[in-house]
Amino acid sequence: RNFNSNTFSLTNSVKMGDSKPKELQFDSTLDRCIDIGLRRFVYGTAAGLAGAVLLFRGPSARSAVVGVGTGFGLGSAYTECKKDLDKMFPVSLFPK
Repeated sequence: RNFNSNTFSLTNSVKMGDSKPKELQFDSTLDRCIDIGLRRFVYGTAAGLAGAVLLFRGPSARSAVVGVGTGFGLGSAYTECKKDLDKMFPVSLFPK
């Protein structure tokens, strides 16, 4: 394969630490977090819905499985965004 080195990649610009101003890095990281959050919300809900339809018959059991799938999706998005933001702002208000 022939890859073009001039293509723009949002993930590379955030992780590689380009010489962009901090405000633009934060803006692109925030855009990436919103994108990841929406995608994983939809994917988690869809996976939960598919599992609920295939495995359960009752409406309360189905809604619980859909809720768990949505929670897994949002939880994984939160974890990844927190890692990206901690790289930008390493100082924490709460010591570990």
